[in-house]
Amino acid sequence: MTGGHQPIRAVAAGVLLSVEQGQSLSQCLPSALNRVGDHERAELQALCYGSCRWFHRLDAELGDRLNKPLRKPDRIIHHLMLVALFQLRFSDRAATYAVVNEAVEACRALGKPHLTGLVNGVLRGAQRDEAPEPRDDPARFSHPRWMVDKLRHNWPDDWQGILEANNTQAPMTLRVNARRFTRDQYLALLDDAGIEATPTRFAPHGLQLARPVPVDRLPWFADGAVSVQDEAAQLCTTLLDLAPGQRVLDACAAPGGKTCAILEACDALAEVVAIDESADRLPRVEENLERLDLVATLKQADAARIEDWWDGDAFDRILLDVPCSATGVIRRHPDIKLLRRESDIVPLAGIQLGLLNAMWSILKPGGRLVYATCSVFPQENHRIIQRFRKQCADSILVEPEVTWGRDTGAGRQLLPNPDSHDGFFYAVLEKPEP
Repeated sequence: MTGGHQPIRAVAAGVLLSVEQGQSLSQCLPSALNRVGDHERAELQALCYGSCRWFHRLDAELGDRLNKPLRKPDRIIHHLMLVALFQLRFSDRAATYAVVNEAVEACRALGKPHLTGLVNGVLRGAQRDEAPEPRDDPARFSHPRWMVDKLRHNWPDDWQGILEANNTQAPMTLRVNARRFTRDQYLALLDDAGIEATPTRFAPHGLQLARPVPVDRLPWFADGAVSVQDEAAQLCTTLLDLAPGQRVLDACAAPGGKTCAILEACDALAEVVAIDESADRLPRVEENLERLDLVATLKQADAARIEDWWDGDAFDRILLDVPCSATGVIRRHPDIKLLRRESDIVPLAGIQLGLLNAMWSILKPGGRLVYATCSVFPQENHRIIQRFRKQCADSILVEPEVTWGRDTGAGRQLLPNPDSHDGFFYAVLEKPEP
């Protein structure tokens, strides 16, 4: 170790342990990146994301290679071996002869010299052998069993495709700021910069890059020309039917991509109010607005507790992108496989229905509400809309004239596509005029 930096695999093992204990990668990775050299940061991120993506398959193999599980105080060494096993099985870049030696050194750096023999033996065996054929679907598809079973039940014809899409790396997709450039104009700028891209199929301002690039390579990024946003997430503005003079609410706004998309889509709105419960995440909304030179009214609040924040002036348009299981964006956030529990779904559905009822009460007659999730579970999607409409019989379900997604009878479901968009659900509801 030099300059106080730790071995990269030791740091990655610590991150994986934190995720297993309930922290997301976005929570624990930033501080971890500061514990390695600048030139190792991209590799650390790849190790952490890859080890989470393939955790269930790697864990099954490692379990077979261990005579007995490690004691709880030594659990970090289990994760160290998972990180090294990920490199042996999935990483083209790693020179595999170095992986084992460096894992042994990391074991010492983690203060577990008595386990170096175990680490060496297990990984030498894995290096020598072909990767075993996974015994069951959770290992084969590298997802928790409950998630595999639920997807098989909900999507009997599509479950394998969803699981396989979840294990791919998502493409980098941009939303061109329509106030600054047309999509074709920005495509030409990308071409001049040597960045290959194609227009998205469904989102009118979207461009998908052939290969991800750092944002500072994107022409005029710092000046607000484009934002990074998945194609499915961009579709919210096409459903809101925005028009000048409207008062618009983005009810669960952070990190602000949809708030900014709304403002870009219609530049003469009366006001856009963006609410989020998280004080930690609202600064991201501010940063995005500032970079894009846009203005919105930001409020930290629980959107469902309207008495805490609402000024009594009803909204013409509401975007309700509810907290959900995020099972449609696992390829971008593979730690969801370790963090999410089946027992989360019923409480989430309760929150979703509660938010929908609260937002309905502050929507103007004649107004439109777009309900959105990044989930693929019907329990959080069209079944919420069905439950709401039983309670609120005068609500009008609008069937958007679009070619994307599956018609569920109460909204449209996009399943994750390995070549384009994430998994998303949208439903459009209108409140009748008196």
